[in-house]
Amino acid sequence: MADSQATTAAKGDHIRSDEYVVRTKDLKKHYKMGDETIEALKGVTLDIFRGEYISLMGPSGSGKSTLFNMIGGLDKPTEGTVFIDEVDMAQLDAYELAWLRCRKIGYIFQTFNLIPVMTALENITLPMVFAGMDYDSMMARGRELLETVGLGHRLHNKPGELSGGQQQRVAIARALANSPSIILADEPTGNLDLKTGKEIIELLRRLNKESGVTVISATHDLKMVDVSDRIIWIRDGLIDRIQSRSEMEEDMGEGHGH
Repeated sequence: MADSQATTAAKGDHIRSDEYVVRTKDLKKHYKMGDETIEALKGVTLDIFRGEYISLMGPSGSGKSTLFNMIGGLDKPTEGTVFIDEVDMAQLDAYELAWLRCRKIGYIFQTFNLIPVMTALENITLPMVFAGMDYDSMMARGRELLETVGLGHRLHNKPGELSGGQQQRVAIARALANSPSIILADEPTGNLDLKTGKEIIELLRRLNKESGVTVISATHDLKMVDVSDRIIWIRDGLIDRIQSRSEMEEDMGEGHGH
């Protein structure tokens, strides 16, 4: 049954089902700095549907990155829970958490985080090695993913031989390696020029529509608004407001891009 659902989901048609892929419940995160306690998150409850394209926005220090790291299993909440595909991450041991992160979540970073001594193909297939895929399947999938992101001709180039935009395309292909439920993109256009950033945003949206993968991006980039289903504004460790794309476009029209 799950397989047939997955096949339907993989066919895309930009599914936005009523199924939750991420749920957070009353998330709090406190950090100690000397004698002071910093409350980075003050109780965030958020439901994200499978197949959505979500942008987390907010000023530096708003708690946006902290929330992003909680959803990705990169940090643990002080209080509250994060569910990924209905699994409570707090209940997992280190091995189970590593498995979930490997299979369910693809990560894209502002600085690309590619391994310099490895070719594009080797960088992409690395998560498949951890997932235990056989060599021939890995090579076939790696080539297919490079074609998908428009770099089929750059299989054997190392990151230093690629432009910033090409490196980010390799990073996107790597994030898709194990057919994750979620792609988490942390400022994916932060190190790119305007034109290249726009291409990367459009590529993420196309992949979101075609494969049904949920994209959650922490970003300052207002170009993300054009492709997001919902924009979640974080301020002072709380959700300030949630807007649909049409609401956001109206606001920007009235305020001429506030």
